[in-house]
Amino acid sequence: MVSFLALRVNKIHFLLAAFLSGINIFLILTIAPQNQLQPDFGNIFYIHVPVAWTAFIGYLLVMIFSILFLWKQGQTWDHFALASAEAGTMFMFLVLITGPIWAKPAWGHFWVWEPRLTTSLVLFLIFLGYFMLREFGGNPEQVSRYAAVLGIIAFLDVPLIFLSVKLWLPELQSHPQVGQYFENTGIMPVLMINYSLLSLLVVISFMIRFRVHNLKRRETHKII
Repeated sequence: MVSFLALRVNKIHFLLAAFLSGINIFLILTIAPQNQLQPDFGNIFYIHVPVAWTAFIGYLLVMIFSILFLWKQGQTWDHFALASAEAGTMFMFLVLITGPIWAKPAWGHFWVWEPRLTTSLVLFLIFLGYFMLREFGGNPEQVSRYAAVLGIIAFLDVPLIFLSVKLWLPELQSHPQVGQYFENTGIMPVLMINYSLLSLLVVISFMIRFRVHNLKRRETHKII
């Protein structure tokens, strides 16, 4: 961590993320308006939604870097894809944690097998399989290619999650329509700060994980 912060650009990212975190906590606890649809526990909304957005950014990067790896065959693109997958999955795990916190008071259960929750869980499980393939798949060159294909296919679940409220019948839904959450204009400033904060955090996570994989590759080459 010390060597990571030795670089000026990394230090700027880290300090900016810490600054935004402080502002974000203050706003959520003191100023942010309560969600009118779920007044007793709606403040988890300010964390849950931006965390999901950040996870999707991570998975979008997995798809982009995987395509570039298959096209250019450069090992760096493969490390970029893996680092993005790790960052995205960390935030998707937080989605699956904050979701039930939201769901219990709303629906009476921590988990409901409705379209958005189910497709989110499927995406998380696909990337657990992605990491198992990386770890136990055998030949590294083959594994990188298979993982790239899996990462590209897995991203198809992201628009499915986003559009699930519209694609499935209303009687199958537990989530309200997306627009209902934004009727209170006071929500947006806090959300924008949270989006900015978590976007920075996914960049920092990506940079740290890429550095780790790069160091591992160098150590492997030294041993060889």
